[in-house]
Amino acid sequence: MEPHLRAKGKHFYAIGLSYKKADAEIRGHFSINDDAKKSILAQAKEEHISSLVIISTCNRTELYGFAEHPFQIIKLLCEHTQGTVEEFEKVAYVHKNSAAVSHLFNVGTGLDSQILGDFEIISQIKTSFKQSKKKEMLNPFMERLVNAVIQASKRIKNETEISSGATSVSFAAVQYILARVPYVSDKNLLLFGTGKIGRNTCENLVKHTKNDHIVLINRTKTRAEAIAGKFNLVVKDYANIQSEIKNSDVLIVATGAQKPTISKALIHSEKPLLILDLSIPRNVSTDVTELPNVTLVHLDDLSKMTDRTLQRRKEHIPQAKRIIEEIKDEFDGWLETRKFAPTIKALKNKLTSLKDAEINLQRKKYADFDEEQADIISSRIIQKITNHFANHLKDENTSADESIELIQKVFQLQNK
Repeated sequence: MEPHLRAKGKHFYAIGLSYKKADAEIRGHFSINDDAKKSILAQAKEEHISSLVIISTCNRTELYGFAEHPFQIIKLLCEHTQGTVEEFEKVAYVHKNSAAVSHLFNVGTGLDSQILGDFEIISQIKTSFKQSKKKEMLNPFMERLVNAVIQASKRIKNETEISSGATSVSFAAVQYILARVPYVSDKNLLLFGTGKIGRNTCENLVKHTKNDHIVLINRTKTRAEAIAGKFNLVVKDYANIQSEIKNSDVLIVATGAQKPTISKALIHSEKPLLILDLSIPRNVSTDVTELPNVTLVHLDDLSKMTDRTLQRRKEHIPQAKRIIEEIKDEFDGWLETRKFAPTIKALKNKLTSLKDAEINLQRKKYADFDEEQADIISSRIIQKITNHFANHLKDENTSADESIELIQKVFQLQNK
């Protein structure tokens, strides 16, 4: 598969960092917001990187694209984030060609997630896919690959139980609260931030804590109100956050800010306060731990929780891998076809040129020459000939490389 992953001297690379080697602070340095994504795609286009997909979540930042050397893509990442090349090299991974393809399949199907079987990543991939397509930064290879990964994710979700007992970051947060906070249904819970993780956490809180006095705060109040209306919850103004923290027993922070939004200065209470920071970069300053009544837990701590459902999920990994291999085989088959597609196209163009020259000659020789009928018949013959060659090259018993070389030599073809 390796040779025909190349596109005009370029290779397919996956570069990035994840929870496996990079802690939350370093991942925060390389997090990419929507504006940075647009800037990276624009610069990549200027620098003739033919295709690029960007993934940035709380657990990983990855760029997938075609380049002559992976540093071209690494440079893009570092120029548009707070991270440095030196920092990246300490915790990063670079996958090339088929290894990069395999990595994207593992990421997109939840096998490489911090919590096994967490399928939230596939929606991020879909969003990034659409952004790249909108900016015309997807070549046919990347478009076909991402669609194959989406298909694999859907099949694994439907055909296995690898995501049973949903244990996403948001669910893990609620599990932690249930395990550590007694009489949780009577406690005051405050959720600050109503992005995707915030929404999921809110839904899990309502479902599992049986608590009907959860307060939501978001910088954009209308977004919080839309979620609150669904669950019949209370929304307070961002200006009231200090007083609401004072009333709370549990504070969950899931904002998308680039710097801490909660600090020691906002906490004016002596009763026990559990703070869960589900944000990347961290949105809760570590100075809150200087207060004896405050317990701070970050999502990295939540993800280390041992859970019986995770053990059960591991039993379904072999089945998930079989599905991935099946879809990868289909993708490889398509890729193999693309390998000889330029030769078939060149052959068709060569035969068409011969046909046009011959028809032009016959038209000059015979006054009553039926040019239209001759064109129809010869075009059909050309199509049949090229179909025969294509079927020959698809035959698994055929050495495609040798056949392509022979066809090019006999017909004096130059692929374009």
